[in-house]
Amino acid sequence: MGGVEVKGQRANLPLEDSLQELRELARTAGAEVVGEVAQRVDRPTPTYFGKGKLGELAELSQQRKAGTVILDDELTPSQQRELERFLKLKVIDRAALIIDIFAGRARTREGRLQVELAQHEYLLPRLAGQWSHLERLGGGIGTRGPGETQIETDRRLIRNRIQKLKEEIEEVRTHRALHRQRRKEQGFPIVSLVGYTNAGKSTLFNTIGRADVFVQDQVFATLDPVTRKARLPSGRDFLLSDTVGFINKLPPALVAAFRATLEELEEADVLVHVVDVTHPNAQEQANVVEQTLQEMNLGKKPIIVALNKVDRILWEAKSESEMQRELKPLREKLGQPEQPTAYVSAIKGWGTKELLGMVEAQLDRPVIIRPLASSPTKAAW
Repeated sequence: MGGVEVKGQRANLPLEDSLQELRELARTAGAEVVGEVAQRVDRPTPTYFGKGKLGELAELSQQRKAGTVILDDELTPSQQRELERFLKLKVIDRAALIIDIFAGRARTREGRLQVELAQHEYLLPRLAGQWSHLERLGGGIGTRGPGETQIETDRRLIRNRIQKLKEEIEEVRTHRALHRQRRKEQGFPIVSLVGYTNAGKSTLFNTIGRADVFVQDQVFATLDPVTRKARLPSGRDFLLSDTVGFINKLPPALVAAFRATLEELEEADVLVHVVDVTHPNAQEQANVVEQTLQEMNLGKKPIIVALNKVDRILWEAKSESEMQRELKPLREKLGQPEQPTAYVSAIKGWGTKELLGMVEAQLDRPVIIRPLASSPTKAAW
């Protein structure tokens, strides 16, 4: 595996940290990382790496008997072809790797539709002009085809399939919109958890919502949004949603495909941004989430920051004021000091009462108005 850093191009994570994240993604996808190369270049090149580094990669791949090369950026179709021609190995980029992980995690019909759409939209521009069919996809990361079946690569057929998938996802969007309308009629406020992948959103969701959502210490453990009813300190009920985590260099194809899912965030009255304070790149991860929310036009929504996993920093439960005093330097380092901040341990339940108090304060702001139905129907949550 490997990556490059282009001089003058702003990156959310330093090259070394981005490669560390790529290693975690590769392991999640079932790969064994046997070697790594990195290079800083003045400008992008047709072969991603410079000639010298490319030769080093070829030699290393041969020595370590690598079967696949994974690179840290989304490659252009021509870059991928040139690399595979030179290395005589399968080459996949970060986008293909993340899409492959999503393909292995999708459980619901909605999730599978969205992943298949992302796969086809990623594959379409990468079909060589002279190809009329792809051979049956083999095993291994980056090759998990939609439904694990042979992919028809004729451009017209793929475009037809993409159109069909979009129509089916549109039906899902309509269904979701009906659910959201029923929630509005109930008058329940909606709070959505957002954050970097593996920040602890699902654990916090389970703690607050008394739910049993699948939790695992790995990236993208949650793909499908889940909503449960929970209770505020005043006794008022609200709806809490857990959503898919964000990550650096998230493939545009996935963002587009998961639009139906991400629309849940548009309906939220309050967003709770969960940050893993123990991660060495907590600040950079928080920036990625903030940037993604801005790109989705969600930056103006009320946001509460939940600094999670404080139990790994503090040896015992402390009052909110004590946590604020001890963790103030970290909070200042993370930026966005104007946002309300709670210090929590989702796994131990520390600080969740204070967090819910902040949520209620935001919901009570006069700018947020929820329509109430004259005759409530059964809640769709």
